[in-house]
Amino acid sequence: MKLKYAALIAGVALGLSGIANAADFVIKFSHVVAQDTPKGKAAEYFKKLAEERTKGRVQVQVFPNSQLYKDKEELEALQLGAVQMLAPSLAKFGPLGAKEFEVFDLPYIFDNYDELHKVTQGPIGMQLLSKLESKGIKGLAYWDNGFKIFSANKPLKSPADFKGLKMRIQSSKVLEEEMRALGALPQVMAFSETYQALQTGVVDGTENPPSNMLTQKMHEVQKYATVTNHGYLGYAVIVNKKFWDGLPADIRTTLDGAMKDATTYANKIAQQENENDLAKIKASGKTQVYVPTAAERAAFKKALVPVHTKMDDRIGEGLVQLIYKQTGYTPN
Repeated sequence: MKLKYAALIAGVALGLSGIANAADFVIKFSHVVAQDTPKGKAAEYFKKLAEERTKGRVQVQVFPNSQLYKDKEELEALQLGAVQMLAPSLAKFGPLGAKEFEVFDLPYIFDNYDELHKVTQGPIGMQLLSKLESKGIKGLAYWDNGFKIFSANKPLKSPADFKGLKMRIQSSKVLEEEMRALGALPQVMAFSETYQALQTGVVDGTENPPSNMLTQKMHEVQKYATVTNHGYLGYAVIVNKKFWDGLPADIRTTLDGAMKDATTYANKIAQQENENDLAKIKASGKTQVYVPTAAERAAFKKALVPVHTKMDDRIGEGLVQLIYKQTGYTPN
């Protein structure tokens, strides 16, 4: 009830702002990361394209860094119509009832961006987005962030090093199982609360692409990071379906084109941004960055790949096998 009231007030206030700006349609685009991350930059690029191509008929108001809603609140806010657009991480859809999206959390299921894009830019990805429509949500695109690295205040060179560590994760049963497979204690926590939790020792470590680690200054409170690239973190750009369906056809077509070009931009910069940000983390001298040897990487993979089988019943074995076939992945 509290969120619904807050959403109503926010919607009215921001709606009045839209009227004041004389746009025919206002899209409030909320997200939880910094503006200078790949997602933050892509949101601003979409805003630029949408406003230019609709000649001002559409105004996109971007609210980064959890200014409006935290992780757990934003999907409900979208469904209520308090915001029109989000780009939540794919792990967020499991708690919403679309457990199939947790397939993206499976460790080592994608070895590189080419394998990943065969899924997110192909029929499997589109079929998954269509499952959101019954929730009042329209899926428009997938945006990359990148592949995750582990961090903590002790070296993490083997699965044994994780034993007993409290590791922050997103709300995902797959990620919970991932941490347990390493002997760690999974701690579900909002992204916006993670820095303070690391700083105060509430949690010992976490997993993030380098861009999130740097922009949230987590490298200042984590002494060690290991470039495992063990899992993918990406986003689905989604809109309130009722709002989207109510737009004039020409506006929808124009926004679809802007989203397509923003997606190309987002995915192009994601890999480079993470490489640059990892270099900045190294250069800071605050976090020791370790790259596992081939044998050490194999040990991580051996410890984590059994998570796939354990999660088959939850995600759907058919979907997992379909992705294996699409990417050429073999668990062994």
